[in-house]
Amino acid sequence: MINLSQKEKTLLEDQKSHEELCIKKYTKAANEAQDAELKQLFNSLAKEEEHLNTVNQILGGSVPSMNTAASSSQNSNMNFSGNNMNNQADADLCQDLLSTEKYVSSTYNTTIFECKDTNVRQALNHIQKEEQEHGEKIYNYMNANGMYN
Repeated sequence: MINLSQKEKTLLEDQKSHEELCIKKYTKAANEAQDAELKQLFNSLAKEEEHLNTVNQILGGSVPSMNTAASSSQNSNMNFSGNNMNNQADADLCQDLLSTEKYVSSTYNTTIFECKDTNVRQALNHIQKEEQEHGEKIYNYMNANGMYN
């Protein structure tokens, strides 16, 4: 059982709300995306639910064991066909979610530095790494489809 300071609790509550927003955004984007590859990508990134569960466990006073071997990098080398070059609506969805991932990753950085428990820091670092991988996947899709300048 870990005892969190008020500052740690506040930062973790912020992360919780960020993860909840990410889940909503990815679900909405998967429903709105016109390209089948993009729908699949957004559905795969809805893994934010695991992040939310981890943050909730930490807020509850326990640190979950992190299965770092099964990181989301297992399909970070997704190849995209590049058949969605003229779809501005899909490009806008990608830009929104890439910006979201950049922001969420940066807020984890602050939270990690403010947590005193090494295991909590490692769990949050694992999530941050996955957020960065999510951003990379979106970037790769955008780049393959001429959506990133």
